[in-house]
Order: sequence, then structure tokens, then C-alpha cells
Amino acid sequence: DLHRRRHSFPTRRSSDLDYIKSKRTAQFLVIGTILMLLGLIFHYRIEHLGHAFLYLSVFFLGYFASKKAIRDSIQDRSPNVDLLMILAALGALIIQEESEATILLFIFATAEVLEAYVTEKSTSAISSLMSQVPETAQLLQADGQTLEVPTEDLQVGDLILVAKGNQIPIDSLAMNPTTVNEMALTGEAVPVEKEVGDEVFAGTLNEGHAVTLQVTKTSDQTVFSNIIRMVEQAQNQPSKIGAWIDRFERFYVIGVLLAVPLFILALNQLQGLSFQDAFYRGMVLLTVASPCALVASVTPATLSAISKGARIGVLIKGGTALENLAAVDLIYSDKTGTLTYGNFEVLDAVIPEDILPLVVAMEQSSHHPIAQAIVKHYADVDLSQLPANLNVQEESGMGLICGDVRVGKPAAFADYQDPNGYAQSLSAGQTTVIVAKGETVVGYLNLADQVRPESAQAVHDFQKEGVEVVMLTGDNEAVAERIAKEVAVDDFRANCLPQDKIQDVQRSQAAGRVVAMIGDGINDAPALANANVGIAMGSGSAIAMESAELVMVQNNFAKLFQVFKLSHKLNRIIWQNLFFSVGVIIILITLNILGLLDLTKGVIFHEMSTILVILNGLRLLK
Repeated sequence: DLHRRRHSFPTRRSSDLDYIKSKRTAQFLVIGTILMLLGLIFHYRIEHLGHAFLYLSVFFLGYFASKKAIRDSIQDRSPNVDLLMILAALGALIIQEESEATILLFIFATAEVLEAYVTEKSTSAISSLMSQVPETAQLLQADGQTLEVPTEDLQVGDLILVAKGNQIPIDSLAMNPTTVNEMALTGEAVPVEKEVGDEVFAGTLNEGHAVTLQVTKTSDQTVFSNIIRMVEQAQNQPSKIGAWIDRFERFYVIGVLLAVPLFILALNQLQGLSFQDAFYRGMVLLTVASPCALVASVTPATLSAISKGARIGVLIKGGTALENLAAVDLIYSDKTGTLTYGNFEVLDAVIPEDILPLVVAMEQSSHHPIAQAIVKHYADVDLSQLPANLNVQEESGMGLICGDVRVGKPAAFADYQDPNGYAQSLSAGQTTVIVAKGETVVGYLNLADQVRPESAQAVHDFQKEGVEVVMLTGDNEAVAERIAKEVAVDDFRANCLPQDKIQDVQRSQAAGRVVAMIGDGINDAPALANANVGIAMGSGSAIAMESAELVMVQNNFAKLFQVFKLSHKLNRIIWQNLFFSVGVIIILITLNILGLLDLTKGVIFHEMSTILVILNGLRLLK
């Protein structure tokens, strides 16, 4: 009944409670096993003492299963496999088969402990990540001294000091160059060189010299906290087949409870078996018909896949996301920051000196890579004469407006006066930003971006699997064509507005395609939400990440292909588990009908099938 025993990772306190509970379960199993052995030893020598030990063993071995069966059946009105096992054991006691009842509960309790252990293995990747995040940080004070404070007390803008060899306690910006090992977060073993202004993540290891960091996120907003939150959400969002099994189990258990009395009656009245023999066979049926392996076919495997994704730097928000990803046959991808690095450089520009400070200040309010490139290029411009709180408005996919000054893509200035022809003289293969004052174009900037080499390989890999890749970009035709040729996508659309991307997604879905959308900006969020699978880049906007089913911790398209292959493997394992578990139930029921199966053997085969199903799911962690 693992689907009702889903693990969670919200805090170390909850992990401690889970540990205490599993420890008590194991202790009861050990006590019950000792009492069972004593009961079996004394059963034929000192009968009363043997019975006493066996009944005590039944109490310890069946305590937690009975508690769970009563709670789920009465409080939640959801009869489950625990109820079937407890009733089978009670039935064996009624007909004075104490040793059979004890052995049944011993094997069932042992299987439960083993199931809990192997399922915990599927979540160990997340747990190990949590344990690597320091709980304290060295806060750098105004006098240059450091003060050790809890990470939860840090605020955005605080400066902290991280010594060489120490782990970074919170997401921050590097204030001096260093080297960071991000293997715990992304799975990449090669350390990453961090320059001034580069982002570093909580839980990663500082392998360079001591580094000063400026906090950019509070402790509940870091990549690690997002992993924990998203995995929690994933556990509550099973795949379609997992949800179907959840609903099926309740009715199946009720069906078994109704079938067993009819089976006993048929054996007694039609085959002429004694009531005790018929009742015994009924208890065997109650045991082997229990759907333990069936309900364990999906959840442990899905948790393993989610954990595997987290280990390679992809946050997966549920089984349904993986199920849908496996069916994807068309991927729409944004360009900037997805197929390209998003590290633009200003190649040439014409901006009037009187509005240059205002343009730079406007760009400071945006997180778009183009805006960051402009701010970096004009880092020496004096902004001290500008008001502290500028009213900058962002038009999604178009640009920025502050008063009568507007900065944005050329398409937004089609109706503006352009005496110098800035909006018409676009440089081939470059991204152009237009500057206007009032209704007149007064300047421009030309920028260029570079393709990520792993993007071209990932596009090729997807195409080999029969998945079409189309690039959607708000950039101009010349830039889009240059990037499309370098990456070798199947097709591209240039000058896309947010509504254009949504229309492309919906048009493809109406044609029967299963669509994935990859993006990182606010303008991508609507398309991400409309796609069958939305995939956000981790360096993108918060709204894009909230709209997506998958989040790439780092902007690496190749990681998506790994998860795509993982989703296919998950589907194969789930169907293997389902066919195997149903096959075992059918075989054991048939053997019981033919009178070739006793209770002990039935329990052994039944519980071993459950363990094998879970172990099969754990293969995804390799």
C-alpha cells in the first residue's frame, strides 16, 4: 500500500519523525519474530506456552498493519491491502491455525519494512541534497567582522563570507572570482569558474579562495528549497495510471471481501469440503488476491524517476509530467537563454547622451538577458541624477516604457517617426533594440548572442527519436535564421509575441500533436501553461517556473533529452510491473482454486512479488 505511504521532504524534523516511526516498526518486527520462534519451538512441547507466545507475536507483528487498516477503513472509508491481510490472519486464528497466522503476519511485516527501505532509497537523492545545505552562514558586518547567523535570518542584499572548502549556504551573487563545484546540484563533476556577478547556489561547494557573496534569495526561495517544494507537489500529483490504480484499489478490495465468503460457501456446499478446510482456502484467497504488488507498481518507480531527475538538475513536478513528456512529438523552444547562452554583448549603439542614463536605469528593472547586457555595457554611466523610484512599465515581449521614453524590439516602433532610419537598418544575424522619445526613434543598439553547443546536440538527439523541434523567438528574421541554421532545428518562427507562441502551441495541439514548450521569460509563461508539457529554464523568471511542469536548474537543453529518455524508461518499468503483478495474482488464485497452495507459500510468493516490483522501479536510480 505504498501509494498511501508517500514520503515527503519538507524539513529535517519530518525526516526525523519518519525515522522514529520506521525504527519502531523494525523493533516490533524483531520482537514479534523472537516471540514467533519461541511459539513454534514450544508449540509441540508445552502447548499453552506455545500458544501464548504465538498470540503475543501476532500482536507485535500485526500492530501497525491493524492500526493502518482500521484508520483507513473507518476514518478515510478506504479499505486497503492491510485490511485483507489482517482479516486473513484473524481467520487463521479462528480455525486455530495460530502458526499459519503468525507466519503470514511475519512475512507481511517483513515485506513492509523492506518496502519502506527500498522506497526510501528512491528518495535518498533529495534527502542527501537537503543534508548538504548549511543551516548557518557567516554574515559580513559593516566593520568587516563576521557573525554566524541562521540562514533563515538572511535577507536579500546581505553580504556573507564563505571560506575555501565550505558549502555555500544560500543562493547569492559572487562579489569576487572563485571556483564552485556544483555536482551536488547538477550532477556535473567539473568545477565551474565564477566571475564577479555570477550566480552561485546553496549546497554547492566553494573550491576557490574565500569568497564574498551577496544574497539574492531568502532561504525558502533557493533552488534547493524549490526542489523540496516541487518534489512534495510531485508526490501529490500521481500519473494518470497511478491515479487510476488509487481509485481501483478501493473497489478491488471490496470485491475481494465479497468474493471470499462466496468462495468459502461454494467449496463447502458444491465440493463438499468441511467448513474448516473451505474457510482455510478462503483465507488463502484473501491473502493472494491482495493487490500489494499492483499498487506498488507505479509510485516507487515514479519517485525514483523524480529523484533521478533532481540528481541531474531537472525538477519534475509530478508523474503526469513524465507521462506526458514520453508522448511528446513536437517541441517548441524559445531562443534566448535556451538554445543560446543568453549572454549578449553590445556590438554598436547610438543613444543620445541626454537620455542614456534613463535608458540604462530602465534596463536595470528587467531580468531579460538583453537588458542585463545593456546594463553591463554601460556600467560606468552616472545614474545619480535620476529619481530613486522610476515608474518603468514592461510590455511583455515588446520592451520597456518610462514616461515618453520607450526601449524595445523594432516591431514595436512600426508607427513611429524614424528620420535616421534606425529601425530599418537592422544588422543581419544581430539583435536590435530601438530607443524612442515621444513618437520619434532616436537611437538603437545592436547585440549578438552565441549558440550553446549542447543545444545543437540535443536537437539532433530529439530528431533521431522522431521529435520535431521548432524555435519560437521574438527576435528578428535574420537572427532567428542564423541561430536556426547553427542548431539545425526543423523550423523557426521570428518576431513572435507571447500570443503568437500560444497560438502555435494550440494550433499544433488541435492537429493532434503532443506539444512541449521550453522557455525562460515572462513572455513564455502563457505558452508554457498551455503546452502539454511546460519546461522552464532555472535562470528564468519565477512566473515561467511556476507555469512549467519541468524546471531545468541550469540552462542545458541536453538535460531535457536525458529526462525524455528517463520518461520512456519509466513507462516501460511501470507496464512491466503491472503485467507481472497481475500475472502473479492470477497464478496464485488459480493454484488456490485447484487446492495446490497453502497459506504460508501464498504469502511468500505474494510478498516477494511486491518486493520485486519495487526493486524493478529502483533501477531508474542507476
